[in-house]
Amino acid sequence: MSLPADYLDRVYAGVLGKLIGVYLGRPFEGWTHARIMEKLGPIDYYVHERLGQQLVVTDDDVAGTFTFLRALEDYGISPDLSSEDIGKAWLNYLIEHRSILWWGGNGNSTEHTAWLNLKRGIAAPASGSIAVNGATVAEQIGAQIFIDGWAMVAPGRPELAARLARAAGKVSHDGEAVHAAALWAAMEAEAFVSRDIDHLIDTGLSVIPGDCLIARLVADVRRWHAENPDWLTTRQLIQDTYGYDKFPGNCHVVPNHALMIMAILYAPHDFQAAQRIVNTSGWDTDCNAGNVGCLSGLMLGLDGIEAGPDWRGPIADRLLISSADGGNGINDAVRIAYYVASLGRRLAGEAPLPSPKDGARFHFSLPGSVQGFRPDRRPTVNPAQRVGNVAFGDSRALEIAYAALAPGQVAAATTPTFAPPGVTDMRTYELMATPTVYPGQTVRARVVAPRDNGGAVDVRLTLKVFGDKDRLCDIDGKPVTLAPGGEAVLEWRLPEFDGQPIGEIGIAVTTATQRADGRVLVDWLRWDGAPEVTLRRPKADGDFWRMAWVNGVSFFSKLFPPSFRISQAVGEGMVSHGTRQWTDYAVKTDLTIHLGSYGGLAVRVQGLRRYYGIRLVRDGRLQIVKVRDEKVTVLAEAPFDFAFEKAVPASVRVSGGVLSAVVGGVSLEARDDGDSAFADGGVGLVIHEGALSADTVTVSAA
Repeated sequence: MSLPADYLDRVYAGVLGKLIGVYLGRPFEGWTHARIMEKLGPIDYYVHERLGQQLVVTDDDVAGTFTFLRALEDYGISPDLSSEDIGKAWLNYLIEHRSILWWGGNGNSTEHTAWLNLKRGIAAPASGSIAVNGATVAEQIGAQIFIDGWAMVAPGRPELAARLARAAGKVSHDGEAVHAAALWAAMEAEAFVSRDIDHLIDTGLSVIPGDCLIARLVADVRRWHAENPDWLTTRQLIQDTYGYDKFPGNCHVVPNHALMIMAILYAPHDFQAAQRIVNTSGWDTDCNAGNVGCLSGLMLGLDGIEAGPDWRGPIADRLLISSADGGNGINDAVRIAYYVASLGRRLAGEAPLPSPKDGARFHFSLPGSVQGFRPDRRPTVNPAQRVGNVAFGDSRALEIAYAALAPGQVAAATTPTFAPPGVTDMRTYELMATPTVYPGQTVRARVVAPRDNGGAVDVRLTLKVFGDKDRLCDIDGKPVTLAPGGEAVLEWRLPEFDGQPIGEIGIAVTTATQRADGRVLVDWLRWDGAPEVTLRRPKADGDFWRMAWVNGVSFFSKLFPPSFRISQAVGEGMVSHGTRQWTDYAVKTDLTIHLGSYGGLAVRVQGLRRYYGIRLVRDGRLQIVKVRDEKVTVLAEAPFDFAFEKAVPASVRVSGGVLSAVVGGVSLEARDDGDSAFADGGVGLVIHEGALSADTVTVSAA
């Protein structure tokens, strides 16, 4: 089956629909319908500010959906991707108690229970089975909340979407939970080619047993919908027949699935109405609204989302993905849409999408996209500044508009490159992420001043860098003057900032003339090259320099004299830093092992269980190893004079398929050119059942 002509745009709408639903429902997650009506009334729009919460937050629905999908990339683009391989992706990307999931305890949280099974060697699908975990644990809601990605890579192929959703769902769930996941995935896949909601539901029913509880539930909700014009009547019937009191556990799939079916039956072609119904109904609001939002987005497209209030503006494409691959953490809906659509094209036997504008990080190619850019609120801001997306040639661009811009004022737009300062106030889900841009890299941006502008402007790259008490400080690059009709490529090789992470990047516009009116168009913005950075504790007080490392150890403290001291209680632990954009580079540090069977450096880190390691082994060996899931391959080895409490100079270089290391005067070299070689990834400090410290870690070009 050929892919839809508007496949990419529809995926983008599905991703946005997912985000809108999750962020809309998250502030009152778990509330009953009665409490929502008493405290908030019908949910017609975002209510986070009324409840004193942030809008764009870490959440399992978003992070899990777009992390577990990476199993396709890691284990082969195949319609036969197995539960076992998806389970391996869980072990690579999940950090217990920190990333993606609700870590509520064994037997309390279904996903935590499944992860513990995987960790103990119980491979998927047994890890999520009723036989191992019992029906109550296995039939909670989690299987269906993560399935949207599997549908989006299978447009118009509901059987494939259901097969992938089952494989993914069975890592942690079983029974009715997996039936619900398969049904919804099939519906979403079919939504690419049909807007007939009854046909979509019939398609979903075709992939699950006709006598299962989910199928009977769907039949009941359809009948109640036909008999009752008011959805509130049907909601009460759902509560009376399938309510939380009828099913054990914390958050059972059955009651919530019923609300989702109800919402799309009563509002099949009205995005806002579907969100109003599913959110006002209560229970697991962010999960239910996220699934409904994705289905509505896929079926109705961007026009359907934009038919009502401004859902997109407050989100500005932003999303956060907490995982052991920290460079993927600060993300946006455009990048995710391209990633998902490329996977879908490869599954369909077609080439992945070409990277727009020669691979620019920010290219604004999709309608209405801003990729996280929002107006900067400096004290001297131009009151009329506005940020949007406009047609530009045969593509699109970011627009920074201003009016009556005068000396002393600025019109600026920035986008996140690391965790926002408010991340420490986000509840339930911790953000594991690293910065995306670094000192030593060269940032470039093409900017254009339209001919109808009034007055020349000075345009510059701008950063917000963490400083004392973790406050963001504005740092500007050199300006370029643009007269009306002019254009330029701004360029800035970023300097060191005393180990502080860069929190935001953007464009600032000022003028030296009496008044300027108009706009500056940003065609693209990118950065390239290896970092040239020394990671260490800054002189200024704060925590974000340490939070810029993905924490995969038992204890990571800033209270010891060295900048970095890590401790691991059981097995191997790692803290990592950097992104998949890092390919060839060199690392230099002094390592002190205080206790442990081995410790050392990791390079080209792609999660907890995918990296190259330089190990100082307690029994007197120096090794270069390749860690890929449960398999550890020794690529090179030499005798080594191991000692505790001794600072050992270590330098590592990775270039192409060659890894070379000099540790304590001992040299090693290895080559890995195979199909499973790691081509990119950040750096890490590793310790096995002990403690390790380092004061600085310097990364530079190879």
